[in-house]
Amino acid sequence: MLPGGTFLLFRESAASLANRTHLEGRLAELLAENFLHKHGHRPHASEVRSWERSIPALTHALVEAGLGEVEMLLEYGLPLTSKRADVILAGVHPAGGGPSYVVVELKQWSSAYPEDGDPLRCRIDAYPAPVLNPIEQVRGYCDYLVSFNGALEQAPESVAGVAYLHNATEFGVAGLRGVAEDHRGRMFTGEQRGAFLNYLRSVLAPKPGAHAADALLQGKVRPSRQLMAVAAEEVRNREQFVLLDEQRLAYETVMSAVRKARRSNHKQVVVVAGGPGSGKSVIALSLLGDLYRRGVPALHATGSQSFTKTMRRVAGARKPEVQRLFRYFNSFMESEPNDLDVLVCDEAHRLRRTSANRYTKAALRTSRPQVAELIDAARVPVFLLDQHQVVRPGEMGTVEQIRQAAAEQGLECTVVELDSQFRCGGSDAYLRWVTSLLGLEGDGPTVWEPDGKVRLLTADSPQEMEDFLTARRAQDFGARMSAGYCWKWTTKITPGMAALPADVAIGEWARPWNLYGDRSLLGAPPAPLWATDPAGFGQIGCVYTAQGFEYDWSGVIMGPDLVWRTDRWRVDRTASKDPSFTKATTDEDIERLVRNTYKVLLTRGMIGTVIYSTDRETREKLRALIPPAADVPNPE
Repeated sequence: MLPGGTFLLFRESAASLANRTHLEGRLAELLAENFLHKHGHRPHASEVRSWERSIPALTHALVEAGLGEVEMLLEYGLPLTSKRADVILAGVHPAGGGPSYVVVELKQWSSAYPEDGDPLRCRIDAYPAPVLNPIEQVRGYCDYLVSFNGALEQAPESVAGVAYLHNATEFGVAGLRGVAEDHRGRMFTGEQRGAFLNYLRSVLAPKPGAHAADALLQGKVRPSRQLMAVAAEEVRNREQFVLLDEQRLAYETVMSAVRKARRSNHKQVVVVAGGPGSGKSVIALSLLGDLYRRGVPALHATGSQSFTKTMRRVAGARKPEVQRLFRYFNSFMESEPNDLDVLVCDEAHRLRRTSANRYTKAALRTSRPQVAELIDAARVPVFLLDQHQVVRPGEMGTVEQIRQAAAEQGLECTVVELDSQFRCGGSDAYLRWVTSLLGLEGDGPTVWEPDGKVRLLTADSPQEMEDFLTARRAQDFGARMSAGYCWKWTTKITPGMAALPADVAIGEWARPWNLYGDRSLLGAPPAPLWATDPAGFGQIGCVYTAQGFEYDWSGVIMGPDLVWRTDRWRVDRTASKDPSFTKATTDEDIERLVRNTYKVLLTRGMIGTVIYSTDRETREKLRALIPPAADVPNPE
């Protein structure tokens, strides 16, 4: 890891790198070794082929242009995400003399054409699904880099972006030029090699780029823009967020379906699937903001009371009409078919079998599947989900179930997979560690190998954990404490009480659960705002208030419902106080739901997570898995 939290596989001047490429296969072999060391798994064969073929094409172009002293940063990791730019060129601008950076997206494509006449989405014969136009892809990388690297704050114009399709002819990719080109997004083909060399000379001088590269790599990563803090502006101005690659592809897929629906009475289901922090809610809000701005009838719905009420309160603070954009999944039982153009169903893994509950009017009680109601409600129903975040009995919502529901109505269902993630510092390794730890995937718990993207700590007591998080808050970081549902929750607060009941008691240490209900009491925020109101730090959040949110530092208390015994996890259903677990809930379901609960809690932290278990043997196991050097330091 480099200063400032930046990652890359290799850095060298173009001239030095050109010399390496003469040793056939040596560069790709070196990059593969570095990739394995940094990511814990081998790169895909297609990536290695790209290194073997595309990097030499760019390197030789730079040398031929007289720019051998320009620094090449290979596989540069964008801050707080697992996305990587192929190459960033760092040098000096020939006119102004200041630092100059060129983000380069390399493609081996020989030809590509727009999908359904939409140049933002490209079809390549070798790929099973459309991909984002490389002009737009590299422009997104530039915008994102400027937003999150502090070194560029005062000089955003120093960043340019270019896609170099070194195997392509102009005829082969002519349709891609339907996307407007600008300083941060333009494209050159192999047929335009001369023009590409002139372009490089126009933004980079034949001078050493080492100083500019140092400045970029040492630039501080700005605190991430938390979803709730910018939601009000986001609904009115989509550009608050930069959508990358599959995120942008998902957005464009929905917008294309909307255009079809409005043009020809077409109806289409879109599913966007991804893990924690892959940007599903960012996509949802971006869609809603843009549709709202254009006057397209659209609503946002979730099965999460916390998420919906937070959106209503934050996004609709100054515009009451904005609050009406945020609904629940069971709000559409009486809707007329296709009343809406678009219904964005966020956190769709929380779909239930039916919308009916004990409060539903008798006339509306049916066995009709909730997913069918939601599909009926709009010409373009959009479902965003992570099928591994089901934490409550009766919740459902998988890609296959939605596909099947669409097929039963004879509808097309398009699925976009999000393979990147932005939570937990963009650390894929941490997410894999969590799922292996809990036995949800992989071969069981493994020793955590710090990757520099996210910090993982253990605490010997809840007080130690709280002290550490308090110190982080004093440094202007956000922090929350959450726990498994292993303590009774006092939901009725008696008038005249001086403080909230300290239900979560561990030895002499005791803290209250987050407040129950929609009203603020005794200085604590209402439940839906626990994760976003700074006053939420004083209470312990449960999975239902934490799910769907993120904060800088996360403290997680593992209760007696999940403990390590000798060589395996044991789930004790009697230790759970979750009222949604009933006698009818099978042991198998409880086993899965408890593990999923801790997966949710352990993946809320953007910068780091501190874990404490109430069980001695489990604490010892966690200490054995998390290197002592990573243990909680003295907060002072």
